[in-house]
Amino acid sequence: MKAAAIAFDFNGTLSDDEPVLARVYTEMIPGLTEAAYFERYAGHTDAFIFDGDEALIAERVARYNELVVDGSTVDEETRAAVRRAAGLLPVALVSAALQDEVKPVLAASGLRDAFTLVITQDDVTRGKPDPQPYLLAAERLAVDPAGLVVFEDTDVGVASAKAAGAYVVGLTRTLGSERMRAADELVERITVEIVERLCS
Repeated sequence: MKAAAIAFDFNGTLSDDEPVLARVYTEMIPGLTEAAYFERYAGHTDAFIFDGDEALIAERVARYNELVVDGSTVDEETRAAVRRAAGLLPVALVSAALQDEVKPVLAASGLRDAFTLVITQDDVTRGKPDPQPYLLAAERLAVDPAGLVVFEDTDVGVASAKAAGAYVVGLTRTLGSERMRAADELVERITVEIVERLCS
């Protein structure tokens, strides 16, 4: 696989924050358990989860930002891998999250300048699992979608990237290997070595 560009999902992939999201959603949605969050909602947009209720979405983002504002959900190994990718190819962030929650984490982790392009839910009309986010990323990067290597941590994200025609590396830390089986390959974490292999 020879990549033309690399794309990272945000929640659970670049930012190891799915436990944070599970905490926030279970606090906000009566009766929702952590297991049910991962079963029903991981990878989906807030518009899907809250049925478009803008007040609830804003509250959820505010609660999330309070917990991740220091950038600690992006570990050093991931930071190094992203910087290495940026030294080799155009790098995109393609997220079902909103710009207001992505930007603070990128700034705090020191990675904002590593990304050629940032696509969030604000930029699309159809979120994951629809392919629109990854098709838009390929278009703006001026690469064939088949040349896009995508890192994702949910089955929803894998479905989006695969439908766009991308090669998908599935992280197993959020949902496990069984639910990520549609990815082209599975890894436990993002490393410099994996990035280098995919770019060579």
